[in-house]
Amino acid sequence: MAEDIKIDLRNLKIEDYLGLRESMMEAYPDWIGGYWESKHIEKLLDVFPEGQLCVVVNDQIAGCALSLIVDYNKFGDNHSYQKITGNETFSTHTSKGNVLYGIDLFVHPDFRGMRLGRRLYDARKELCENLNLKAIIAGGRIPGYKAYAGKVSPRNYIEKVRMKEIHDPTLSFQLANDFHVKKILKNYMPEDKDSMEFATLLEWNNIYYQETPNLVNEPKEVVRIGLVQWQMRPFKSVEALCEQVEFFVDAVSGYQSDFILFPELFNAPLMAPYNHLSEAKAIRELAQYTEPLRDKMLEFAISYNINIITGSMPLVNGDKLYNVGYFCRRDGTYERYTKLHITPSEVSNWGMSGGTILQTMDSDCGKIGVLICYDVEFPEVSRLLSEQDMKILFVPFLTDTQNGYMRVRRCAQARAIENECYVAMAGCVGNLPRVNNMDIQYAQSAVFTPSDFAFPSDGIKAQTTPNTEMTLLADCDLTLLNELHNYGSVRNLKDRRLDLYALKLKSRQPL
Repeated sequence: MAEDIKIDLRNLKIEDYLGLRESMMEAYPDWIGGYWESKHIEKLLDVFPEGQLCVVVNDQIAGCALSLIVDYNKFGDNHSYQKITGNETFSTHTSKGNVLYGIDLFVHPDFRGMRLGRRLYDARKELCENLNLKAIIAGGRIPGYKAYAGKVSPRNYIEKVRMKEIHDPTLSFQLANDFHVKKILKNYMPEDKDSMEFATLLEWNNIYYQETPNLVNEPKEVVRIGLVQWQMRPFKSVEALCEQVEFFVDAVSGYQSDFILFPELFNAPLMAPYNHLSEAKAIRELAQYTEPLRDKMLEFAISYNINIITGSMPLVNGDKLYNVGYFCRRDGTYERYTKLHITPSEVSNWGMSGGTILQTMDSDCGKIGVLICYDVEFPEVSRLLSEQDMKILFVPFLTDTQNGYMRVRRCAQARAIENECYVAMAGCVGNLPRVNNMDIQYAQSAVFTPSDFAFPSDGIKAQTTPNTEMTLLADCDLTLLNELHNYGSVRNLKDRRLDLYALKLKSRQPL
C-alpha cells in the first residue's frame, strides 16, 4: 500500500526555520549562501506574518512563499532586489502599500511534480484579493537562459518560452500561473549567475481591486433584472396603459430590482382608434404619445427607485419616423437610444428610418447597452458596445412568428458568448385584432449568459413561459464576467486577432 500523504498549506512559523533552510538549500544547490538566515525569517514574521506561507508534506517543509506589501509608486518598474527589500531589512514593507511583492518562492526537489508551487501561487492570489491589493509583482529568475546566452537576446528568450519553444523551469511555471512579463530587468540580482544577471518583472493583476472603496453608492456586484412579457390588449386611453405600466414597475421594484425592461412597441394598442388610416399614418399618430409616456416612466423610475428601459416607441423627427426608447434612470436623468436596422416590412408598411445613435449608457450598476430587436442580429454593433465596457445588453423585441422569434433569440445568445456579457430580452405576447400590421405576437423573454463553468451549462439564466403575460426576475453576478474575461476556458475578447482585423465606429450623430 502506498504511503499516506498529508499536505497542509499554512502560514510559516519561526519553529519551521530549520526545515525551511534545508528545503531552500536543496532547491538552490548551486547558489552559495542561497538561503534565508533565521533573523530574516523572524523579521518577516514580525512585520507581515500573513504574507509568509509554507506547504508541509508529512510534517516536512516542502515549499515556501515569502512576500511583502510595498507602495509600488515609490519604486516603479526599474528597481533591484536589494532596493525593493530594503537591503533585506524589509523596511520597505508597509500596510498602506498597494502591491503584494513576492520576494521568494521555492519547492524542495523531492516534492516537485505535486503542483505544490501552484498551491502557493493560488494562496498568494487569494491573499492579494483579501487585502484589496492592486497586483502581485515579483522579479523572476530565468535560470534556463544560461544555455542560450549569446545565441538569443533575453527578449527573444522570453518570447520563445511564452510560445513553449523553450522550457524555463521558473518562467514557464510563472506564465502558466497567469503572470505576465512587464519588462526585463538587468542587474536585478547580480548573484544569480544562471540567469546571467537578467530577470523578468512579473505581474498578476487583481481584477477585484477597488482603488477607493466607498461605504455609500458602492458599484453593485450582483444586479437584479426584471423583464416584462407584455400582453397586447385594448386600452381605452393612454392613462389606462400607464396604469398597466405602473403595475409592472411596482411589482418588479418590490423585489428590489435594479432594472426593468419593457418590449418593443408595447404601446401599439393605442393605435386602435386610428385603424381607419393607412398603417404609415396610424403609427405616426401613435408617435404623439411617446414623449408623454417617457415623462411618465421617468416619474415611475424616481418614485419606485428603479432604472427603466422603456422598450421602444415611434418618434417623428422632421419628416422621418424612428423607433426609439429611453433609459430612465432612478436619479431622474434619461438617455435615448434608437433602432439602427429597420426590417423590410417596417420600411414598406411604415416608412421607418434607422437611427445613428450607438453608445453605451452609464448606470449605477455599470455600463449597459440597448439594441432593439433586429439590431441584435448584427454582431458588429454589440461588439462596438462591448468595446465600450458594456456589462449588460438589453434587447426589447417584437416578433409575430416563432421563426422570427428564434432569429432574435439565437442571435441574442450568440452576443452573450462572443461579448462576454449578459443579454436580457423582453417581448410582447397576444394579439391586437383591431390594429393593422400588429395582429399577433410570439415571445419567450429570457436572460442569457456566456458559456463557461461559472454560468448555466445551457447559457440560459432564466426564461419565461412562452406566450404568457408575466414578469421574470434574474440576478446577474458581474464579478463572474471579470473572471471569465481573464481566466475563462476561452476568452473571446482577449483572443481576437487584432493584428488581422479591426472594427470601427464611423460616427455618432443624433438619431
